[in-house]
Amino acid sequence: MKKLLMFLILLIPFTVGAIDTSARSAILMDMDSNRILYEENIHEKRSVASISKIMTAVVAIESGKLDDIVVIGEEIKSSYGSGIYIKVGEEMTLKDLVYGLMLRSGNDAALAIAKYVGGTVQDFVKMMNDKAKEIGMRNTEFNNPSGLDQEEGNYSTAYDMAILTNYAMKLEDYKTITSTKKYTLTTNKNVYSWINKNKLLSIYKYTTGGKTGFTEIAKRTLVSTATKENTNLVVVTLNDGNDWQDHQNLFEYGFSNYTNLKILEKGNITIYDDDYYDNYKLYVKNDFFYLLSNSEEDNLIFKYELEKKRNLDNGDKVGILNIYLGDKKIHKEDIFVDIINNKEKSFFEKIKEWFVNLW
Repeated sequence: MKKLLMFLILLIPFTVGAIDTSARSAILMDMDSNRILYEENIHEKRSVASISKIMTAVVAIESGKLDDIVVIGEEIKSSYGSGIYIKVGEEMTLKDLVYGLMLRSGNDAALAIAKYVGGTVQDFVKMMNDKAKEIGMRNTEFNNPSGLDQEEGNYSTAYDMAILTNYAMKLEDYKTITSTKKYTLTTNKNVYSWINKNKLLSIYKYTTGGKTGFTEIAKRTLVSTATKENTNLVVVTLNDGNDWQDHQNLFEYGFSNYTNLKILEKGNITIYDDDYYDNYKLYVKNDFFYLLSNSEEDNLIFKYELEKKRNLDNGDKVGILNIYLGDKKIHKEDIFVDIINNKEKSFFEKIKEWFVNLW
């Protein structure tokens, strides 16, 4: 099958400003495209401490049991470290436990969630690892729902934790919980008022969520997300003694140097120098946005590949559009044909089409 190829190539060198952190591993990523804007040892596998609880929250949310009443069991007696200090026999919803997990990093909440959702803590950890594989976390190993190193520890990378956070932020319940500054709760045994440990929610106005972590082995770990206008970013730092400031600096670097642009708009498209489909309307079904630096727009390459189909039906796929940034392909979009609303053909055009279809 023959194809008609057309290239639009505009290449101009570009640069963006430099940035650095105090972290052993760090990443700044666009949450919409997964484009990496800054990286430092992003695939180095390390203990990640309590930012593991992001996965614990995801598994709990996706269980579909958030409104269930959980009766706290004996499992919490083995909890130590940070907690929300729940009691055996106490009753609260699974959602309440996730709030305690995320806002106060409750290790007791992590055990209660694991027991209720997984049946056993071990089965819940398997669910965590299965989910990690499903969403593309290739260098991650969970051994417990809390992140404590004394429980064998949880190991991941800055890149994997950014991928996890991008996934989590697409869950409305997670997005609401992680952005909450204060949560109050009355149970059959206590009254709680939890303040989110993620102080970026108070000191950096674009912050939309995140999770803190610390153990003696992992040191300080932090995940945070921020949105400005239509740009959504995530930062992960591992072993970073200056994490609050580093996260703000990385966000400011991203917001100052990159813009989320609409590169492709759904609807009719025009492909110049194509006469095969000149009498039909070609269209794409989706918009495409991509984060670009202030000078990268001139580095976009659009490559169209059209199939010369003989018999057409309305809505047929007739090709693809590949979009490149320099030599890296960033998007592929199918091209369709509209033959119902095609332009009225002249007599000579109809004769030409007849001969083409015979060929």
